[in-house]
Amino acid sequence: MLIALAIRNVVLIEAAELRFVPGLNVLTGETGAGKSILLDALGFVLGWRGRAELVRAGAAQGEVSAAFVLPSGHPARAILADAGLPDPEEELLLRRVATPDGRRQAYVNDRRVSVETLRGLADALVELHGQADDRGLLDPRGHRALLDAFAGTEAELDAVRAAWAARTEAARALAEAEARLAEAGRDADYLRHAATELERLGPEPGEEAALDARRRTLRATERIREDVVRAAEALGPDGAEGRLIDAMRWLERAAPQSEGALDAALDAIPRTLAELAEATGALAALLDADAIDAGELERVEERLFTIRAAARKHQVDPEALPDLAADLRRRLEMLDAGASGVTGLAAALSAAEAAHADAAAVLSGRRRAAAARLDARMAEELPPLKLERARFVTELAPADPGPDGVDRVAFLVATTPGATPGPIGRIASGGELSRFLLALKVCLSARAEGITLIFDEIDRGVGGATADAVGRRLAALGASAQVLVVTHAPQVAARGVSHWQVGKQVSSTRARTEVVPLDEGARVEEIARMLAGDVVTEAARAAARALLAG
Repeated sequence: MLIALAIRNVVLIEAAELRFVPGLNVLTGETGAGKSILLDALGFVLGWRGRAELVRAGAAQGEVSAAFVLPSGHPARAILADAGLPDPEEELLLRRVATPDGRRQAYVNDRRVSVETLRGLADALVELHGQADDRGLLDPRGHRALLDAFAGTEAELDAVRAAWAARTEAARALAEAEARLAEAGRDADYLRHAATELERLGPEPGEEAALDARRRTLRATERIREDVVRAAEALGPDGAEGRLIDAMRWLERAAPQSEGALDAALDAIPRTLAELAEATGALAALLDADAIDAGELERVEERLFTIRAAARKHQVDPEALPDLAADLRRRLEMLDAGASGVTGLAAALSAAEAAHADAAAVLSGRRRAAAARLDARMAEELPPLKLERARFVTELAPADPGPDGVDRVAFLVATTPGATPGPIGRIASGGELSRFLLALKVCLSARAEGITLIFDEIDRGVGGATADAVGRRLAALGASAQVLVVTHAPQVAARGVSHWQVGKQVSSTRARTEVVPLDEGARVEEIARMLAGDVVTEAARAAARALLAG
């Protein structure tokens, strides 16, 4: 509920402070007095689009503040939470400042916010209705929500939204599975070839490093073996042993003529041959022990080079080959099982679609029943507003399935008998439109809880009994919601629980708009002026008192 509006240096208003109350608040004044400035100021602080030049001539800045009291659970609290703003314990204060050069700043409880946040709050706090209304009830996009509020379909709507979320998730899972299956199908030949190749290779974790270490060992052993063989050959019969035997044979032939000089040498050679035989035997034993497998190095190198070639082919580290083989096997298994998996997910989606359709059908039934009740209520409301020949129709048409069901809702009207109903904003004339909107708002008054309704000259073009009917309905609407009305009709003004007069003071140098709260005596004078015009008579005052008493 709007409890206060403070205006500083806006157009013709130097300063004005208005305190509003629950129920019907009325603003009156002569044509041109500046009532529209009040609405412009309120629209400015709410972030609505309005006149470009708002700052009063000569002022450094213009400022408007609006204070609201929010009941618990009010939608504005969720908007504040989404914007990261604290939830006000008492009052919600909106403030907006403008400078002559066009700069504008908005604040919520003294924290600067974007104009988008301000407009989001405004939509939850205030509804403006008038003959040029392009918001609220004239927007077909909001008609379904209005009908749901009238029908009280919260539980059914929650069920439909939950079913839609389940359907959306099922559709997502199926789409992802189909995409994976299609991708796997495109690579099926490669997968099978690569998997078979790696299965034949059978790489083991750590195998490449082990093979590399074994290869280095074997190559080192091969080099040692070559040296030992050469040493054995040098000591063997074709080497040192053979030469010693030849030497001993030559010495034995020469010994008889040496008179014992060669005896020592002849005695030493057998000992040397024995030592040489021991060395040769040791080398032979060494060669026999190291000759494990002459082809091992070749096999190790072949295995190592094959593994490294496979790693280069698949562009992975050799150590990753076992994981790659396992991944290829999993992808092939998914490919083989993919068709059955997709079939199962498709069945789950069909079930989710059926569940959503069932929940939407229940919601549609509630909406159709509510539409009939709303049309009947409107048929009762229109005749007192001098629209007895008009017809109001709530149309439900099929819509694409969605989180809000399968219905498109539109409010249609016909103003002459036999005419085909059309969109309310296109068919009704200015005066008719205002009364249609009032009647519809009265019927939908349950939704008005916690919101401030503003009617701008909704009574234009009507008078007498029709104006009285408008006033009664505005007052009735004020019983469930706060209502602000700018009016020229005394029958409407007399129904208010709070009355403000807007007037213009003109001097030789400037014009200034003032807003004054009226007490009972001042209300009599203002309503008498509205009845009689410039010259207020006692008869007009008496008529004003009768209206206020009625």
